[in-house]
Amino acid sequence: MINRSRDILKLGRDGPQLRKWERAARGAGDLDLAQLRKLRTEARKLRRHIDEVVHVADGRLALPRIGSNAISRPAQSDWAFRPEIWRGPIRPNGVAAAKNGDRIGQAATLHHDCKISELTLRQIRNTREDDLAPFGLRLDVFKFDGSFLSLVIDLSDDAVEGLRRIHILRLEANVETEKPLEIFARLNIKYGPNVEQVVRELSGRSTPLVAEFDLAHTKVNENRIERVWVDLIFEEPEMNEISLRDLTFSRRPRADF
Repeated sequence: MINRSRDILKLGRDGPQLRKWERAARGAGDLDLAQLRKLRTEARKLRRHIDEVVHVADGRLALPRIGSNAISRPAQSDWAFRPEIWRGPIRPNGVAAAKNGDRIGQAATLHHDCKISELTLRQIRNTREDDLAPFGLRLDVFKFDGSFLSLVIDLSDDAVEGLRRIHILRLEANVETEKPLEIFARLNIKYGPNVEQVVRELSGRSTPLVAEFDLAHTKVNENRIERVWVDLIFEEPEMNEISLRDLTFSRRPRADF
């Protein structure tokens, strides 16, 4: 494998080959048609291989790298989390004509009450230089005859560990839409037989959009917390393409604690 890698790298530094094609480029205008046709055939064969190398390299070197879990988090944060859809490739990576309750990945579920589904949900690869997440999630909505559309995101088990009413839970979403769209986030905390719910609008003049949940204003029993999840609720989503380029959660203790 090492020797093969060396041979491949040597090809890229092969001076005689490069000089050959430099001379061919300069002299192409002076060749007769038969010679030019032969040169073109050889160049096209070479170009196919070059294009394949460039394609593979672009995919592997694209930013951000798969497996990267860099998360922007506020100071004093004691926990941060990016759901699996935005961390790495999932299978299957999409759902067409998505039904109510369809899952994508292990921790995301789509909910709606459309009679006829014209919804598609698929994972996309982030390649922009300012993207932190390797992957994103795109929701295409065409005709929408329902009354609600939401995406349920289950938080990891460690979100429950150490969670107290002194905490502020923060959601950040990097969102792109074809046209303006209101998005709300509903935090759900299950403790014993009860579920505490807090709704906030994802707001901000630019991305990321942010929603913060101050648990001091809830009645959560800290000792009985079992599960935490968030519903992303999309208002009037018809004929819109919604790209969630990144979605992260973090928590920090209140400043006056």
